[in-house]
Amino acid sequence: MRVLAIDPAIRNTGYAVVEGDTRAARAIAYDVIRVAAKIPQSGALSAIRSQLCEVIRRHDPAEVAVEGVIYVQSHRTAITMGAARAAALIAAADHGLPVFEYSPKKVKQAVVGRGAADKSQVAFMVRALLGLAETPPADAADAIAIAMAHLQATDPLKARVFDRRRV
Repeated sequence: MRVLAIDPAIRNTGYAVVEGDTRAARAIAYDVIRVAAKIPQSGALSAIRSQLCEVIRRHDPAEVAVEGVIYVQSHRTAITMGAARAAALIAAADHGLPVFEYSPKKVKQAVVGRGAADKSQVAFMVRALLGLAETPPADAADAIAIAMAHLQATDPLKARVFDRRRV
């Protein structure tokens, strides 16, 4: 299976295209969509959507996995993160792709083994699990971890531990 995983944020949206299963996964592509702070939020959302649409056209994933909504202290931050997530969901919907979401805790458990892992631990583990030559940028590493969680959730032997939700 080929999955596009997305770690949405208004200025740095990580994405990864991963193919395979839990026993043999490989990263096809990963990067961070960086949007300059001087670009207004509406322009940032348009850039996220259009760049993700291009990734979908180039790599033809079968499914999309996104990080679920996290709880934040600021309402403004929550709204901004939700808007970035919506841009990602619209890109997937534009191409008729099913979307699944995973909580940050479940994603960390999938790759590190514990839900309270920090970003550097996640990045180290995705590099090791996929045999990457270098450690990906943090947001791209998070997207790879989301893809790994999705692959585990679709594995009949491991799926019972995931709260997989179709969006």
